[in-house]
Amino acid sequence: MTPALQQLPVMIAHVGTAIFWIAVTIVVYLVARALYAWRRRAWLNPALVAICAIIVVLLVTRTPYAEYDRGGHLITLLLGPAVVALGYPLAQQLPLLRRHARGIVVALLCGSVVGILAGAGIALLLGGSAPVVRSLAPRSVTTPIAMAIAARIGGIPALSALVAIASGAIGGAIGPELLRALGVRSRVATGLALGTAAHGLGTARAVEEGEVEGAASSVGMGLNGVVTAALVPLVIALLVAVASGRV
Repeated sequence: MTPALQQLPVMIAHVGTAIFWIAVTIVVYLVARALYAWRRRAWLNPALVAICAIIVVLLVTRTPYAEYDRGGHLITLLLGPAVVALGYPLAQQLPLLRRHARGIVVALLCGSVVGILAGAGIALLLGGSAPVVRSLAPRSVTTPIAMAIAARIGGIPALSALVAIASGAIGGAIGPELLRALGVRSRVATGLALGTAAHGLGTARAVEEGEVEGAASSVGMGLNGVVTAALVPLVIALLVAVASGRV
């Protein structure tokens, strides 16, 4: 028997495992969506519930993440096309967004700086180590960008990924309700806030709110990644200077 044929049962087992976990993930998410449609509570955000449910399943079944990721990474590959698909509502709402261009630019700059300070600044005040402070700085951008920024500035990419996911999940879960409670009524402002503060999961929630919110959120998510990547080194340097008494 050739080596290729000897490996065939292993390959079939790997494919079967991948298909199984893809199916589990889809079923869990569909159940989470049905639960959210039934109760419509902020803490029942489908993405947040699905993440927690999958974690529980993996812990109960003692399944290593690497085994789950045989199927999970195939779902992750769909993130790229999903982000590209956000260009459709963006194109439809482009005239509206152009009318608010100046406000969008100012809001993005403010949102990016506040996002960096909220993570790195608080960590610094609480006595966090330098790698932890640098890891929390890019918390408001989407996970791949957060990991890349953390690696570049001397942070811990895995910690950045965890915090970015948590920020997105919390922002997507309570963002719209919190904005309404604060008196924010502008659909553009709502979408921009969700995309800037909660990236992908916030944008997914914004799309549920409406096409205008979804378009503004996709702008916020994309541009905030660029702005944050540029500002993080500067803000970190300023925070370190302030903490050491040089400013």
